[in-house]
Amino acid sequence: MKNGVKKMFSAKNIAYFAALLALVVVLQTCGGFFQIGGLSLSSVLVPIVLGGILLGPLAGAILGFAFGFIVLMYGVAGAEPFTATLLASSPVMTVLICLVKGVAAGIVPALLYRLISPKNALVAAFVAAVSAPIANTGLFIVGCLMINGTIAGFTANGTMPEILYFLFIGCAGWNFIIEFAINIVLAPALHRVVLVVEKQTGKKKVSREEESAQAVTENNS
Repeated sequence: MKNGVKKMFSAKNIAYFAALLALVVVLQTCGGFFQIGGLSLSSVLVPIVLGGILLGPLAGAILGFAFGFIVLMYGVAGAEPFTATLLASSPVMTVLICLVKGVAAGIVPALLYRLISPKNALVAAFVAAVSAPIANTGLFIVGCLMINGTIAGFTANGTMPEILYFLFIGCAGWNFIIEFAINIVLAPALHRVVLVVEKQTGKKKVSREEESAQAVTENNS
C-alpha cells in the first residue's frame, strides 16, 4: 500500500494525475454532458478510468470523488434540478449517492484492470472501461431505491413499479446504454494510451507465460 502511494506521488505520476483531474473538471463543468435529443451523455468517466488504470485505485478514487463532488455542487447551486430536489428531501443520502458512485467509478475499473491485465491487457481495458458506467449507474439506482419515498414524488402514484420505471428508464435507460457503448468503443484507445505511457515511464507488464519462461531459464542456468 505504501509503495503504491509513493509510486502515485512520483513527479511524473503527479503530472499525469493533474492533467487527468483537470480533464475531469473541464468535462464535467463545461462539456461533460453532450445532449442528443433528451439524452445526457457523460464523457467524464473516460479520464477517471484512465487514471485508475495508469495510477492505481487511489488515483481512480480521487478522480471519481472529484466527479461526484462537482455533481453534488451542481445540485447545491440548483443547476441540476433532480439532484437539488433530492438534496432538499434527503441531504445525507444524496451526498452519499453522489460521492460513493463517483468513487466506485474510479476504484472498480482500477481493481479489475489490475486483476485481469497480467493475463490479457486488452481484455482488462475493455472490462475496466465498461465497469465504470455499471458501477456509477448501479450505485445511483441502489441509492435512490433507499430513498424511494423521495423518488416517488417524481412519479404519478408513487408505486414501486413506477419508481423502478422512472429510475431504470427515465434516469438511466438510454443514457446508460449509450455511455456503455461509448466506453466499449474507447476501450482500445485506452489500452493504446496505457501502452504508450508504460513505454515512456519504463514500465513493462510481464505476462504469466513470460514469468514462467523466465523462471525456467533461470533454473536451467
